[in-house]
Amino acid sequence: MDERYDVVVVGGGAAGLSGALALSRARRSVLVVDAGEPRNAPAGAVHNYLAREGTPPLDLLAAGRAEVEGYGGRLERGRVTSAGRRDDGFTVSLADGRTVLARRLLVTTGLVDELPDVPGLAEHWGSGVLHCPYCHGWEVRGEAIGVLGTGPLAVFQALLWRQWSDDVTLFLHTAPEPSADELEQLAARGIAVVRGEVTAVASTGGRLSGLRLADGTVVPRSALAVAPRFTARSDVLTSLGLGTVPLEVDGAVLGTFVPADPTGATAVPGVWVAGNVTALNAQVLSAAAAGLTAAGALNHDLIVEDTRAAVAAVRAERAA
Repeated sequence: MDERYDVVVVGGGAAGLSGALALSRARRSVLVVDAGEPRNAPAGAVHNYLAREGTPPLDLLAAGRAEVEGYGGRLERGRVTSAGRRDDGFTVSLADGRTVLARRLLVTTGLVDELPDVPGLAEHWGSGVLHCPYCHGWEVRGEAIGVLGTGPLAVFQALLWRQWSDDVTLFLHTAPEPSADELEQLAARGIAVVRGEVTAVASTGGRLSGLRLADGTVVPRSALAVAPRFTARSDVLTSLGLGTVPLEVDGAVLGTFVPADPTGATAVPGVWVAGNVTALNAQVLSAAAAGLTAAGALNHDLIVEDTRAAVAAVRAERAA
């Protein structure tokens, strides 16, 4: 346990690298430990990131890592298995058997997209199968878009995607039957409704081409919107006694997240979170902003501790 850092950042995505950059520029010793599993790796590009529009996700991360290292931050590919409290901070255990020390922790481990159990869905995730119209709607504008209904928000999801195409079909699949008012809304917007469960995603030449129903019918579609369950990657936080809570909308559980205040501070003193682990709807730009906000709060907390220790040392010297 010879390695000691002011801050260990767990997770090297947009939130973690943004926080590490700000902390390194604040002359803090920083270690970023990244498992190399970015959530948006299947996507072709990052969108809605001002001045970075269309950048491939891995290129953005590579540029971020270089910036952090340019200010003295250290990055390691690896996995943090657990963390524990001690009087002067935290022990951080890595999968390779090492343990490092940190005065503070910034956890930016993100989330896992748990897709509906439909054969062929996972193979097209990030290309023909999409979840966020703000991230991918422009790329499928005007195309034949299907919306896979899996809960009570399916009607709203179809109405949302209608902004990007006038050819939208709602496949009710396992979603409840829409109310009369909802059916009227769908009809007014020209959104077709297909009842019955979807049994598979059809593809042609490696590209999504339609949805197969239980009766064997294939409805042609070139893109499919789904609503994954968003599950926070919280193992490291769980080892510190921090649990997740469900996010519910209209009685439907959309996923789980780790609660934090607006700066990312958790219920465990000295532990901050940023990005999708605490904000399920955060896009790349907002995750990066959250990492910066958490870094400012972390540095402030360390300054208070440093000042308190300095005052105590001066008083002790005077009393000697």
